[in-house]
Amino acid sequence: MSPTSNVPSSVVSDLRSNRSYIETAFENCQDIVIENWTYGGGLKYDVLSVYCSSLVSADNNHYLKRTLEDLSGQGSGTDDVASPDSIQSYFDRGGAAWQGFTTSSELSGAVELVLQGYVVLLFEGWDKAVAYKVASFEKRQVTEPVSEPVVKGPREGTIENIDINLGMIRQRIQTPRLKIEFLSAGETSKTSIAFCYLDRVVLPSVLEEFKSRLKGIEKYDVPETSYVEDWIQDSAYSPFPQYRYTERTDAVAAALMDGKVAVLVENSPAVMIAPSYFVDFIGTGEDYYVRTVFASMVRVLRLLAFLIALTLPSIYIALSTFHSELIPTVLLLAILDTREGIPFPAFIEALIMEVSFELLREAGIRLPRPVGSAVSIVGALVIGQAAIMAKIASPIMVIVVALTGIASFAIPHYEIAIAIRILRFPLMLAATLLGGFGLMIAFLLLLLHMTCLQTLGQPYLTSFAPLKLRDFRDIFVRVPLKRMLASPRNRRLADSPSSPRKGGFPE
Repeated sequence: MSPTSNVPSSVVSDLRSNRSYIETAFENCQDIVIENWTYGGGLKYDVLSVYCSSLVSADNNHYLKRTLEDLSGQGSGTDDVASPDSIQSYFDRGGAAWQGFTTSSELSGAVELVLQGYVVLLFEGWDKAVAYKVASFEKRQVTEPVSEPVVKGPREGTIENIDINLGMIRQRIQTPRLKIEFLSAGETSKTSIAFCYLDRVVLPSVLEEFKSRLKGIEKYDVPETSYVEDWIQDSAYSPFPQYRYTERTDAVAAALMDGKVAVLVENSPAVMIAPSYFVDFIGTGEDYYVRTVFASMVRVLRLLAFLIALTLPSIYIALSTFHSELIPTVLLLAILDTREGIPFPAFIEALIMEVSFELLREAGIRLPRPVGSAVSIVGALVIGQAAIMAKIASPIMVIVVALTGIASFAIPHYEIAIAIRILRFPLMLAATLLGGFGLMIAFLLLLLHMTCLQTLGQPYLTSFAPLKLRDFRDIFVRVPLKRMLASPRNRRLADSPSSPRKGGFPE
């Protein structure tokens, strides 16, 4: 409820008018504490303190006492020093010793400060409000991200406090060229949004495009980082993610040194990396903490898992329905034997099993953690065995669906794994209608879409189209780091004309 029009919107010297505005603004807000105090010689001066009990600690009297102690220490006459005129001169000249204080000449600004965790003091005879930042929010401790575990490497993850997250990033990139800009979104939520980039490393066109797309978001409430993605993304209906998320500060630092923009939102631990290309969803930060041979082998396994998760059910449908001559005779006889008595064609059989598997996966995620894993594992075993016994699905189809699910779990980034889960069904339908020819058409359409897709104006298939052979040393395999000194995680820093040497930071 907005304050009535007969109450002034600016802080005035009349304390009763100020209190009337505050009480009207916070009507029915029982967590707002409004208290009257007296100070000075003979306690003849009045002061009003306002704070939100759900945002700050209960003991706030010491902030008023600290203010008066600062005043009384400036002269011998406490009455004269603590007068409203002395207080005004004291704060206008920056005499307060307590850090984190601010002043406001507008009552609406004072209201916003109260909601941000400040204790606001309004003095009789002075037309300004003094506010001390004493917010006491409960926050989660810095721990390893649950969704991005590592065997070797840093285990530090972001939390829901934007200041702590920015501090951890600053600790990893200790250069003034790391720029951080803030904006506030939402007329109701007033959510802080920060985006950071490395000056002279990020492409100017990318940064300009990002800032232009972010315009206008100040009007809308942004409770989570994904709202920013929905605001600036190129294609809202593409199954492929154009931005990736991470809760690892080492991954954020690596992305910044690679010329990306990192977006952080208050009350959200997820950091959005923009732009993100298709190759960014293949590797992980841990690939740079292990030996070259192992990192390259794991990347090849991930690529194989990507292909299996995307195509295995559709390939089985195409081979068993249209191209049985391509299957070895012994294997074909085994498949025909297991499919004997199955009343459904291969597509319906695969569809039933895939939908059942997706339901079990979602049930395992949404249920409490101790129960969810048991439900997903036991449910898969029970339903698979029951489907075979009831002649609803063949054993070979259960194996195909199980391999597809295992392969999808091996994909490190959740965003691209969702895209594979979505695309799997159109590919199955194409294989059912036209067999291998239908799969070829579907793949061509998929490749055409990825070639046309952009992220912040940059090609989604960067390194593939346009082709950059130099980048292949850090895509499917990872060459030794000493071979990538010119560009370890950063393909643009080494090309900077101001760089004193290849791979070095220009000063």
